Amino acid sequence: MTTVRYLHDQHTASTDDGAGGFRRRLLDGLAASIAEKGYRATTVADIVRRARTSRRTFYEHFSGKEECFIVLLTAANAEMIRRVSAAVDPAAPWTTQVRQAIEAWIACVESEPALMLSWIRDVPSLGAAARPLQREAMEAFVSVIQTFCDTPEWRAAGVGPVPRPVVVMLLGGLRELTATTFEDGGRLSDVTEVAVRSTIALLGPHAGA
Repeated sequence: MTTVRYLHDQHTASTDDGAGGFRRRLLDGLAASIAEKGYRATTVADIVRRARTSRRTFYEHFSGKEECFIVLLTAANAEMIRRVSAAVDPAAPWTTQVRQAIEAWIACVESEPALMLSWIRDVPSLGAAARPLQREAMEAFVSVIQTFCDTPEWRAAGVGPVPRPVVVMLLGGLRELTATTFEDGGRLSDVTEVAVRSTIALLGPHAGA
Protein backbone atom coordinates (compact mmCIF):
# COMPACT_ATOMS: atom_id res chain seq x y z
CA MET A 1 0.00 0.00 0.00
CA THR A 2 1.31 3.44 -0.89
CA THR A 3 0.53 5.02 2.45
CA VAL A 4 1.95 2.11 4.40
CA ARG A 5 5.21 2.36 2.45
CA TYR A 6 5.26 6.11 3.01
CA LEU A 7 4.69 5.76 6.72
CA HIS A 8 7.42 3.15 6.88
CA ASP A 9 9.82 5.53 5.19
CA GLN A 10 8.99 8.26 7.69
CA HIS A 11 10.17 6.13 10.63
CA THR A 12 13.74 4.97 10.25
CA ALA A 13 13.81 2.68 13.27
CA SER A 14 14.82 -0.82 12.23
CA THR A 15 12.38 -2.49 14.62
CA ASP A 16 8.88 -1.85 15.92
CA ASP A 17 10.19 -1.09 19.40
CA GLY A 18 9.84 2.49 20.55
CA ALA A 19 7.35 5.27 19.89
CA GLY A 20 7.97 5.62 16.16
CA GLY A 21 7.43 1.94 15.48
CA PHE A 22 4.23 1.73 17.49
CA ARG A 23 2.85 4.87 15.86
CA ARG A 24 3.55 3.48 12.40
CA ARG A 25 1.90 0.18 13.26
CA LEU A 26 -1.21 1.97 14.51
CA LEU A 27 -1.47 4.05 11.35
CA ASP A 28 -0.97 0.94 9.23
CA GLY A 29 -3.64 -0.79 11.31
CA LEU A 30 -6.13 1.97 10.61
CA ALA A 31 -5.34 1.89 6.88
CA ALA A 32 -5.87 -1.88 6.80
CA SER A 33 -9.17 -1.63 8.67
CA ILE A 34 -10.44 1.09 6.34
CA ALA A 35 -9.61 -1.14 3.37
CA GLU A 36 -11.55 -4.02 4.94
CA LYS A 37 -14.58 -2.40 6.54
CA GLY A 38 -14.45 1.36 6.03
CA TYR A 39 -13.64 4.20 8.41
CA ARG A 40 -17.04 4.50 10.06
CA ALA A 41 -17.22 0.83 11.00
CA THR A 42 -13.62 0.80 12.25
CA THR A 43 -13.08 0.92 16.00
CA VAL A 44 -10.02 1.52 18.14
CA ALA A 45 -10.18 -2.19 18.96
CA ASP A 46 -9.85 -2.97 15.22
CA ILE A 47 -6.82 -0.71 14.94
CA VAL A 48 -4.94 -2.11 17.93
CA ARG A 49 -5.73 -5.69 16.89
CA ARG A 50 -4.18 -5.14 13.49
CA ALA A 51 -1.28 -3.23 15.03
CA ARG A 52 -0.71 -6.05 17.52
CA THR A 53 -0.58 -3.66 20.42
CA SER A 54 -2.84 -2.35 23.19
CA ARG A 55 -5.46 0.35 23.65
CA ARG A 56 -3.15 1.96 26.17
CA THR A 57 -0.44 2.25 23.53
CA PHE A 58 -2.97 3.68 21.08
CA TYR A 59 -3.98 6.45 23.48
CA GLU A 60 -0.36 7.26 24.18
CA HIS A 61 -0.11 8.33 20.55
CA PHE A 62 -3.60 9.51 19.57
CA SER A 63 -6.51 11.09 21.38
CA GLY A 64 -8.91 8.89 19.42
CA LYS A 65 -9.80 7.38 16.06
CA GLU A 66 -10.36 10.79 14.47
CA GLU A 67 -6.86 12.05 15.24
CA CYS A 68 -5.33 8.81 13.97
CA PHE A 69 -7.37 9.18 10.76
CA ILE A 70 -6.25 12.77 10.26
CA VAL A 71 -2.58 11.84 10.71
CA LEU A 72 -2.98 8.95 8.26
CA LEU A 73 -4.60 11.17 5.63
CA THR A 74 -1.95 13.86 6.10
CA ALA A 75 0.69 11.26 5.24
CA ALA A 76 -1.34 9.97 2.30
CA ASN A 77 -1.77 13.47 0.91
CA ALA A 78 1.94 14.22 1.18
CA GLU A 79 2.73 10.97 -0.62
CA MET A 80 0.29 11.72 -3.42
CA ILE A 81 1.79 15.17 -3.94
CA ARG A 82 5.27 13.65 -4.00
CA ARG A 83 4.29 11.06 -6.60
CA VAL A 84 2.45 13.50 -8.84
CA SER A 85 5.32 16.00 -8.66
CA ALA A 86 7.88 13.33 -9.49
CA ALA A 87 5.88 12.14 -12.50
CA VAL A 88 5.77 15.48 -14.30
CA ASP A 89 8.56 16.42 -16.71
CA PRO A 90 8.68 20.25 -16.62
CA ALA A 91 10.39 20.32 -20.02
CA ALA A 92 7.61 18.37 -21.76
CA PRO A 93 4.77 20.03 -23.69
CA TRP A 94 2.11 21.30 -21.31
CA THR A 95 -0.51 18.82 -22.49
CA THR A 96 1.95 15.99 -21.85
CA GLN A 97 2.54 17.32 -18.36
CA VAL A 98 -1.20 17.26 -17.74
CA ARG A 99 -1.37 13.62 -18.79
CA GLN A 100 1.62 12.72 -16.63
CA ALA A 101 0.03 14.37 -13.58
CA ILE A 102 -3.39 12.78 -14.12
CA GLU A 103 -1.94 9.33 -14.68
CA ALA A 104 0.16 9.64 -11.52
CA TRP A 105 -2.91 10.80 -9.57
CA ILE A 106 -4.92 7.84 -10.82
CA ALA A 107 -2.15 5.33 -10.08
CA CYS A 108 -1.83 6.68 -6.54
CA VAL A 109 -5.58 6.61 -5.93
CA GLU A 110 -5.99 3.11 -7.36
CA SER A 111 -3.27 1.81 -5.06
CA GLU A 112 -5.55 2.62 -2.08
CA PRO A 113 -9.09 3.18 -3.31
CA ALA A 114 -10.77 2.61 0.06
CA LEU A 115 -8.61 5.22 1.77
CA MET A 116 -9.20 7.76 -0.99
CA LEU A 117 -12.95 7.17 -0.95
CA SER A 118 -12.92 7.55 2.82
CA TRP A 119 -10.97 10.80 2.46
CA ILE A 120 -13.61 12.21 0.13
CA ARG A 121 -16.76 10.93 1.83
CA ASP A 122 -15.88 10.57 5.53
CA VAL A 123 -13.68 13.58 6.28
CA PRO A 124 -16.48 16.17 5.86
CA SER A 125 -18.45 14.42 8.61
CA LEU A 126 -15.63 15.11 11.07
CA GLY A 127 -16.55 18.79 11.05
CA ALA A 128 -14.22 21.37 12.57
CA ALA A 129 -11.67 18.76 13.66
CA ALA A 130 -10.80 18.01 10.03
CA ARG A 131 -11.10 21.53 8.64
CA PRO A 132 -7.36 22.32 8.90
CA LEU A 133 -6.54 19.06 7.13
CA GLN A 134 -8.95 19.85 4.30
CA ARG A 135 -7.58 23.36 3.85
CA GLU A 136 -3.95 22.34 4.08
CA ALA A 137 -4.42 19.50 1.61
CA MET A 138 -6.21 21.76 -0.85
CA GLU A 139 -3.64 24.53 -0.56
CA ALA A 140 -0.77 22.08 -1.02
CA PHE A 141 -2.26 20.78 -4.27
CA VAL A 142 -3.15 24.28 -5.46
CA SER A 143 0.44 25.36 -4.91
CA VAL A 144 1.83 22.36 -6.79
CA ILE A 145 -0.50 22.80 -9.76
CA GLN A 146 0.06 26.54 -10.00
CA THR A 147 3.80 25.89 -9.96
CA PHE A 148 3.42 23.36 -12.79
CA CYS A 149 1.46 25.91 -14.80
CA ASP A 150 3.85 28.83 -14.36
CA THR A 151 6.85 27.76 -16.44
CA PRO A 152 8.33 28.88 -19.78
CA GLU A 153 6.81 25.82 -21.48
CA TRP A 154 3.30 26.72 -20.35
CA ARG A 155 3.72 30.44 -21.04
CA ALA A 156 5.08 29.78 -24.52
CA ALA A 157 1.88 27.87 -25.28
CA GLY A 158 -0.23 30.77 -24.03
CA VAL A 159 -1.17 28.86 -20.89
CA GLY A 160 -0.61 29.90 -17.28
CA PRO A 161 -0.38 31.15 -14.74
CA VAL A 162 -3.68 29.55 -13.74
CA PRO A 163 -5.87 31.35 -11.17
CA ARG A 164 -6.50 29.65 -7.84
CA PRO A 165 -10.29 29.33 -8.34
CA VAL A 166 -9.72 27.34 -11.52
CA VAL A 167 -7.38 24.95 -9.71
CA VAL A 168 -9.89 24.51 -6.88
CA MET A 169 -12.59 23.64 -9.43
CA LEU A 170 -10.25 21.13 -11.07
CA LEU A 171 -9.41 19.40 -7.79
CA GLY A 172 -13.04 19.29 -6.72
CA GLY A 173 -14.03 17.72 -10.02
CA LEU A 174 -11.28 15.11 -9.86
CA ARG A 175 -12.24 14.13 -6.33
CA GLU A 176 -15.93 13.73 -7.16
CA LEU A 177 -15.08 11.79 -10.33
CA THR A 178 -12.94 9.52 -8.17
CA ALA A 179 -15.65 8.94 -5.58
CA THR A 180 -18.50 8.29 -8.00
CA THR A 181 -16.39 5.97 -10.15
CA PHE A 182 -15.48 3.81 -7.15
CA GLU A 183 -19.02 3.89 -5.78
CA ASP A 184 -20.34 2.69 -9.14
CA GLY A 185 -17.90 -0.22 -9.10
CA GLY A 186 -15.68 1.18 -11.84
CA ARG A 187 -11.94 1.66 -12.20
CA LEU A 188 -10.53 5.16 -12.23
CA SER A 189 -8.08 4.19 -14.97
CA ASP A 190 -11.09 3.68 -17.26
CA VAL A 191 -11.83 7.41 -17.13
CA THR A 192 -8.24 8.54 -17.67
CA GLU A 193 -8.95 10.07 -21.06
CA VAL A 194 -11.99 11.97 -19.78
CA ALA A 195 -9.94 13.34 -16.89
CA VAL A 196 -7.05 14.35 -19.16
CA ARG A 197 -9.24 16.06 -21.77
CA SER A 198 -11.29 17.87 -19.14
CA THR A 199 -8.17 19.08 -17.33
CA ILE A 200 -6.63 20.35 -20.57
CA ALA A 201 -9.86 22.18 -21.38
CA LEU A 202 -10.05 23.74 -17.91
CA LEU A 203 -6.40 24.80 -17.75
CA GLY A 204 -6.20 25.91 -21.38
CA PRO A 205 -5.26 29.39 -22.67
CA HIS A 206 -8.55 30.92 -21.53
CA ALA A 207 -8.00 29.92 -17.88
CA GLY A 208 -6.15 33.09 -16.94
CA ALA A 209 -8.53 35.40 -18.78
